[in-house]
Amino acid sequence: MLDHVTLAVRDVERSKRFHDLALRPLGIERLYAEGQSFAGYGVRPKAFFWIGQRDAPQTSVHVAFTAPDRATVDRFLHAALEAGGADNGKPGLRPHCHRDYYGAFVLVPAGHNIEAVGHAPDADPARREQPGAD
Repeated sequence: MLDHVTLAVRDVERSKRFHDLALRPLGIERLYAEGQSFAGYGVRPKAFFWIGQRDAPQTSVHVAFTAPDRATVDRFLHAALEAGGADNGKPGLRPHCHRDYYGAFVLVPAGHNIEAVGHAPDADPARREQPGAD
């Protein structure tokens, strides 16, 4: 079982502003801060996603957050883009993962790839046949 993940970032304040907004649709909020160098996000009382000041960020990090439904995945992408992220994969089905895998990907200002993913069939029949993105 995964307990927590920490991503290295160069600009903690910019990263906090981004994650405060981008993770809100997923019900994830900033719960803790360790001075000016670390911030922990999660669902009370547990922080499971942390960002921490480093001189050189790690690369090729991918973290996926579970979303309860496809509408939440869509809201995540919108919030993350508004917060300054870059689209790295629009919301859509990824049938190569499994039939109901619906995800969206964003490059955060520090360069890491974060995702929101839902695994349930869509509650909206009009969207059930929506093609996936690459």
